[in-house]
Amino acid sequence: MKQTIAQAAKTLLMEKGVKKLTVKDLVEECRITRQAFYYHFEDIPALFRWILEQDTRRTMLEARSLGSGEARLRYLFVMAINALPYMKKGMQSNYREELEQLLTQHVQHLFEQVCDEEGLYRSCTRSEVGLILRYHSQAVMGLLRSWTQADTKNLDEIVHTVFRLMTEGISPLK
Repeated sequence: MKQTIAQAAKTLLMEKGVKKLTVKDLVEECRITRQAFYYHFEDIPALFRWILEQDTRRTMLEARSLGSGEARLRYLFVMAINALPYMKKGMQSNYREELEQLLTQHVQHLFEQVCDEEGLYRSCTRSEVGLILRYHSQAVMGLLRSWTQADTKNLDEIVHTVFRLMTEGISPLK
């Protein structure tokens, strides 16, 4: 049922262009009761949180099967680019602030998982790692916010540069 409600939210945002997504809209689209919606989700932001958690979990499982860190980063970019139409529609809804905060948190959480799994930044304190990952999360979110068709054509170059920034650093003096 959660998946059905999630699909209804995507349909309402994408196909029907709903600006103010409501529980009433969702229950009508799913042909369920309000109680059924509230049984599964506390509110609409909780629904969005669940969708992002499911997508993040699936993305991490699929990315783990790829060889290099750069290949995994590319995969994450591709997944994000494919999700951009949904995110842009969601940002046009009455849940913009909640969605933006959730997206940023999930990108940072994704980076935290990779960092822990790969043993990155071992010489840094937990506080330093938190700041580094927050910085990279905001940078990637900024790139995605202003993503263009030209960026998609240059995806490999962008991913390579971002990967170098994240792993090696690029000196402005070279």
